[in-house]
Amino acid sequence: MADDRAVQEGGCRCGQVRFRVRGAPIITMACHCTGCQRMTASAFSLSALYPSERFEVVQGAPVIGGLHGPTRHFFCPHCMSWLFTRPEGLDGFVNVRATMFDDARGFTPFIETYTSEALPWAKTPAVHSFEKFPPMERYAQLVDDFARGLT
Repeated sequence: MADDRAVQEGGCRCGQVRFRVRGAPIITMACHCTGCQRMTASAFSLSALYPSERFEVVQGAPVIGGLHGPTRHFFCPHCMSWLFTRPEGLDGFVNVRATMFDDARGFTPFIETYTSEALPWAKTPAVHSFEKFPPMERYAQLVDDFARGLT
């Protein structure tokens, strides 16, 4: 994921919605919160954070789902696959569900969040773990460490 010129594409399960990102993600993560568990029907969600200007929907029209709050979760209107999130207060970023990429193998989570709500058997290879979200003052260093491939 180190090449900032690389293009990755992905889409929903049925293929009606497709997206494209350019470059490497800012950071990758797994979220163990019960909201993500329920929206993914799994133990955690996997995501990759990108600047908004490096993300585009190239086919279809995703719809907002989830709780319809200030954080907007986007889904395919047909198969209801959860594709990406525009986090509250972070308008310049898009959190793409990493498993929706055509090739998701390179999106190992660097951090994991909400371990306080994790299922007891759910483990990830994340380098950093947080009971909730990391404190805001930690993000710059985490992003820098991820970019440099530090563990």
